[in-house]
Amino acid sequence: MDTLNDHRRRLRSLRRNLPRQQRHAAALQVARQFPLASVFARHQRIALYLASDGEIDPELLLERLVAAGRQCYLPVLNRYRCRPLRFAKYLPGMPMRANRYGIPEPAVSPAQMLSAQSLDLIMLPLVGFDDAGNRLGMGGGFYDRSLAFMLHRGHFCRPRLIGLAYQFQCLDRLQDRPWDVPLDGILTEQSLRRFRQ
Repeated sequence: MDTLNDHRRRLRSLRRNLPRQQRHAAALQVARQFPLASVFARHQRIALYLASDGEIDPELLLERLVAAGRQCYLPVLNRYRCRPLRFAKYLPGMPMRANRYGIPEPAVSPAQMLSAQSLDLIMLPLVGFDDAGNRLGMGGGFYDRSLAFMLHRGHFCRPRLIGLAYQFQCLDRLQDRPWDVPLDGILTEQSLRRFRQ
């Protein structure tokens, strides 16, 4: 039986080795699949990410959301590894700086950032997912720490969590662990699947 680290290695390798044209086509499909109307119309503060390590690229979706008047945010790592992510408002052409992993982040002061609790929707990267809404991340725990408050939220349903992935990242079953916060849905190049309303 494959371990989580085996799944991570295999899926990350598949992701990184996708031809550039295939990646672009998938990113275009993801942008087309996301409905700006319907239940998502009320979400104004939406966090996305800048792709790295072969992740499905939400840049076209980000541009579409900004053009539709949504406030979009990008994650910013805390100086201290054990602290939650913060989210900085994205503006086209804004200055960026590379974080410790070489991923660009908005170059803004901490006072200009929001916590995850202040967002309506977070569209987050992942390495693998299953049909129950379980997410396999990179293993650093950044989103787990940032979303830990949701484990005790009762009926409070903000922010909604939508994972972005290629369809091949779907696994048969991931064991859910006590610190895992399940996804509300998954958006791939093939469809938007919702696990929770």
